[in-house]
Amino acid sequence: MLGTRVSAFLKLSKRDLKYDFPASIVVFLVALPLCLGIAMASGAPLFAGVLTGVIGGIIVASLSGSPLSVSGPAAGLTTIVAASIMKLGAYETFLLAVVLAGVMQLILGFIKAGMIGNYFPSSVIIGMLAAIGITIILKQLPIAFGMTEAHAFELDNGGGIAAFTDTILNSVNWGATIICFLSLAILIFWPSIKGLNKIPAPLVVVLLGVGLGFAFQQTAFSLGTVSHYVSIPVVSSFNEFLGLFIFPDFTQIGNKEVWIVAATIAIVASLETLLSIEAVDKIDPFKRNSPTNRELLAQGIGNMSSGLLGGLPLTSVIVRSSANANSGGRTRQAAILHGIWLLVALLAIPALINYIPLACLAAILLHTGFKLAKPSLFKQMFTKGLDQFIPFTITVVAIVFTDLLMGVGIGIVVATFYILKANMQNAYKFKIEEVESKNTAILTLAEEVSFLNKAPIQQKLHNLPRSVDKVIINGKNSKFIDKDVLEVLKDFEQNAMSKGLEIELQDVTYKRKTVRSKSSKLQKTV
Repeated sequence: MLGTRVSAFLKLSKRDLKYDFPASIVVFLVALPLCLGIAMASGAPLFAGVLTGVIGGIIVASLSGSPLSVSGPAAGLTTIVAASIMKLGAYETFLLAVVLAGVMQLILGFIKAGMIGNYFPSSVIIGMLAAIGITIILKQLPIAFGMTEAHAFELDNGGGIAAFTDTILNSVNWGATIICFLSLAILIFWPSIKGLNKIPAPLVVVLLGVGLGFAFQQTAFSLGTVSHYVSIPVVSSFNEFLGLFIFPDFTQIGNKEVWIVAATIAIVASLETLLSIEAVDKIDPFKRNSPTNRELLAQGIGNMSSGLLGGLPLTSVIVRSSANANSGGRTRQAAILHGIWLLVALLAIPALINYIPLACLAAILLHTGFKLAKPSLFKQMFTKGLDQFIPFTITVVAIVFTDLLMGVGIGIVVATFYILKANMQNAYKFKIEEVESKNTAILTLAEEVSFLNKAPIQQKLHNLPRSVDKVIINGKNSKFIDKDVLEVLKDFEQNAMSKGLEIELQDVTYKRKTVRSKSSKLQKTV
């Protein structure tokens, strides 16, 4: 009976299993290296990355209303996570912030805030993703060259460019470099090879890396120490497995910094999820619409679960979701099954996973970062106009040189300036022409006239040319006129009468009440 109810809630379908099962395998093969790579880039335990993928697959997909969305640790949160762990000083304290972020997402879901993404300027959101891509690239470049030591780029003894070059060359592990660049080539060119492209490129990269890691042993290209490989714990009993989980430090609940980090994660994770959901719905062959408020609830429960068990913040991830759609997935079964495969891999083959070189994961992250910040994106934003390109560019620069929250804030301020500027410029249309032998100024109001339009309208009316004999203010296109603007019209009408200037108001509408005047007398409107 209970099983029937659960199946009904999840809407599991045996009919679609023949599509969802193979899709789940593909998503699993894409997700595993991404989970490990994102955990590595975030400065978190690699176990936490896979654990987050399991929670995103099994828990979030079970609660979500999106048929194709796949959740897990997100590249877009790596910079926030890395900075937050350092800022809070302990991973357990950071986990508390993840739990609180999940609670905040639950609240957003309950108050129907699923449309929140529509109120952020698209130029800032795109700039945020591009900046995250650049940051990922900068962080992964040392690992791509096998520079796992923190002092790889430090130079204590002077010596100029020659000493700097010598230090860099001595720090490079050429085996890791070869693996990374061959992996990048596969990620770039493999999808275009007909027949072979049915095998996911990240899987080929991982297999290549493991193979070359073994082949380079006992050669000059040997990766050497375990610091060049994935390192997740290998357990021999269930009790040891339970010991891998890290729990949040609830004694830090009064720490102001924890709440700031939690709010940051909740906002960014929610935005990234909503943007991903929108993108996934567009590539859904059945053109289904995902309920955004329900998605926020599912993400909130997912992040609470992840934080309580020692995982990372999670979001709906476009890379995995698009892999699901492109592989023929039809329902949430594919995402749920991918989470099960991640759990099986974590329990059954951790020793095999530890043979994966970090250079492979660096290549996958470099490729991900490039897709987020590819040069064509900058060109595309430039063609949209300076009002889009400048906020986008400033957001990118601000995030790269400060942090994500500060950068997004700066970007929103700049974007708001351009929005207000456009709004003020579009307040009205103005022209002067001869009407019944009178030099007439015609001011046609916009569809929406807010208090922001008060100043430009007032300035235009008070700076009319002396040659004007008559003024017509036309509101036929206006659906809303703010009270402040009506006050400006009243004041101008009184001032015009004292100067003998004729004024005519036509169809000025405010709150469904109409002002109609064909004389210089203004009727009451409010």
